[in-house]
Amino acid sequence: MNYRYVGKPLPIRDGALKVTGQAKYTADLYFPHMLYGKILFSPVAHARIKKIDTSIAENVPGVKAIVTYLNSPQIKFNSACRFLGHAIPETERIFDSTVRYVGDKVAAVAAESPEIARQAIKLIRVEYEELPAAFTPEESLRVDAYPIHPGGNIVSEIQSQIGDITEAFEQADLFISSRITTPKVHHCAIEPHVSIAHWSQDAKLTVWSPHQNIFATRLLLAKIFHLPIHRIHMIKPTIGGAFGGKLEMVLEPVVALLAQITGQYVKIELTRKETMVSTRTRHATSFFIKTALTKDGIIIGQEIDGIIDTGAYASSALNVTGTMCGKAFELYKVPNMSFKAVACYTNTPISGAMRGYGSPQLITTLEIHMDEIARKLKLDPVELRLKNLVRPYQQIHSNHALGNCRIVDCLEKGAHIFQWEKRKKTNEKFVRTGFGVSCGVHGNGVFPIHRDYTCMTLKLNEDGSAILLTGIHDLGSGSYTILTQIISEILDIEPELIEVIEADTENTPYDLGAYASRNTWVGGAAAKKLAEKMLTLLFGMACEILNTREEDITFDHGKFTSKSAPQKSISPAHIVSYCQEKKQQELIATISYHSTFGPPTYGAHFAHVKIDLRTGKVNVIDYAAVHDVGKAINPLLLEGQIQGGIQMGLGFALSEELKIDPTSGQLMNAHLAKYHIPKAKDMPPIHISFVEETEEPGPFGAKSIGEVATVPVAAAIINAINDALGTSFSRLPVTQEMIKKHIEGGQII
Repeated sequence: MNYRYVGKPLPIRDGALKVTGQAKYTADLYFPHMLYGKILFSPVAHARIKKIDTSIAENVPGVKAIVTYLNSPQIKFNSACRFLGHAIPETERIFDSTVRYVGDKVAAVAAESPEIARQAIKLIRVEYEELPAAFTPEESLRVDAYPIHPGGNIVSEIQSQIGDITEAFEQADLFISSRITTPKVHHCAIEPHVSIAHWSQDAKLTVWSPHQNIFATRLLLAKIFHLPIHRIHMIKPTIGGAFGGKLEMVLEPVVALLAQITGQYVKIELTRKETMVSTRTRHATSFFIKTALTKDGIIIGQEIDGIIDTGAYASSALNVTGTMCGKAFELYKVPNMSFKAVACYTNTPISGAMRGYGSPQLITTLEIHMDEIARKLKLDPVELRLKNLVRPYQQIHSNHALGNCRIVDCLEKGAHIFQWEKRKKTNEKFVRTGFGVSCGVHGNGVFPIHRDYTCMTLKLNEDGSAILLTGIHDLGSGSYTILTQIISEILDIEPELIEVIEADTENTPYDLGAYASRNTWVGGAAAKKLAEKMLTLLFGMACEILNTREEDITFDHGKFTSKSAPQKSISPAHIVSYCQEKKQQELIATISYHSTFGPPTYGAHFAHVKIDLRTGKVNVIDYAAVHDVGKAINPLLLEGQIQGGIQMGLGFALSEELKIDPTSGQLMNAHLAKYHIPKAKDMPPIHISFVEETEEPGPFGAKSIGEVATVPVAAAIINAINDALGTSFSRLPVTQEMIKKHIEGGQII
């Protein structure tokens, strides 16, 4: 079908504002008499606070307030809570009498300038009674380990199984096992964490924060400060990237507390180092995977056992581990399968939501393991996958259909684009080349795990332009551009004639939050139904104005025309004016939309690497990515998402790791000089393509892609490295130093 707006490569709506520096981020906001906050972070990994002396700091001119556990609410919460009744462990307080990692919050200051706040922080004296610390899951899970929280160090244990594992392994021709580990990594969004808070004289709290879920944060603040929800106003300004790192509440209660005590606006803006140490990380994982196979490579059984490091607080541990469990059953058709994982506390930075929400760790494990199987069976890695991948509309163990899943199409199309069968390795004196492939899966929304809905309102103006009010959070990826394209397609108006009022708890309807790849799948579907509802209202008014029946009216090129009297034609602008003048009513539509299906979305990636044997340096010199998108609403934005996902996965594979001192718990590389993310010069040429086999009820059949874009990347690159060197690297990241050590030790073929 030919569309006028859907499928067109429109740039993001606020692109010009961003590149000209006119977009206002939270850090750009200033208010009269605003104070500046600074947080004192713990220098020790695990300790009780015996004494805090703030007297010297309080006497510094310009200091207006100092808060600690002694004068702050001691209400427990979970910063990853999404809604009322979300049953996850509550282990956090604004400030606690016990610190549990280097970087935990101890105190905060509000002062007239950032310099005064920094000075005051240095003058706070804290006496700690140090406690035993565990910096790895292995230490944490020991029988005699000191409890990081009451009840022990296990946050959750998740298990799911289909079929008969024992029988599968008894019948197998062979079985192959692997252990793969992934590290804690940081999101590295361009914008560090920052929040501003203010209490009005009638005790109403307003918070400005670049957050992915302002409605959930409103609930948490209401709980902490004993406020009814309507007394809290959350505003999301422009966001400078998030990737899950701004999904959980971090600074908001601290700035709210300081603002409450001072009666003034208070801003806290973290430094890059503070953001890396004291916000959120990706969960580190260790997986043992064992697969039972027939001699021709058909998987008949599989066991996956994992340990998940959630850091010092529970946060998203249950949700992320549960997501891993679900995805384990959605890539390969394995009739007998078991997934078990334990999430545990450690005295390390808090693990939370990060792009892919557990899928990058699990799929990296599966896909490195699949290449290990291919090597031992002497099968082509693409051929092995084609034998075992899921097919469209297949049922999984929960009797929940996978939908129109097109991973086989992605793999076959990607192999053709990449010329997989024609590529030949070149082994020169100082150079090795190799090729890798990986498949990936992630979800669309949170159904059926829990409720998944959004609400939107659309108003038409006298000139035919429109205003969309939505709680959908645009994180910089162009979600609002997608929504306007969808509405424009239905109502046949230019996208630039639609103004979008974004997430604001007082001025926009409710939304569950920007996570779980739901903005297009859920938000886009809601926008389509909203536009269709508005079109129905317009048809009804057109019938009244033209004095005819609906079946006599056509709508084309923004005009309603009578078939029986073609000279009679009216525009939406005419209808709006008629409603205002004759009926004294506004033309406005509101819908609440809830998702009732959450299919996976898939991608297949291919990597070509060149390795310098003298230095161990890996260069990814060619890359192909094919994704199952249902329908490309905006190909330009989809390509941008995939390119960004590949950049993030490249770092996950080769360089990114938050390194923690094994004796002190100090983060040793909490700055970008030592924490190496891929730069533009490190990026390979990328060949991007889509498989567009529509998925209902996605808008025009579209699926989301924001997270799955990064899921297959690391495994594709590591599989290419192992192909080049004849190695079996299974611990991420595979750094230049690791490779050089293998080369010097003669451990390559």
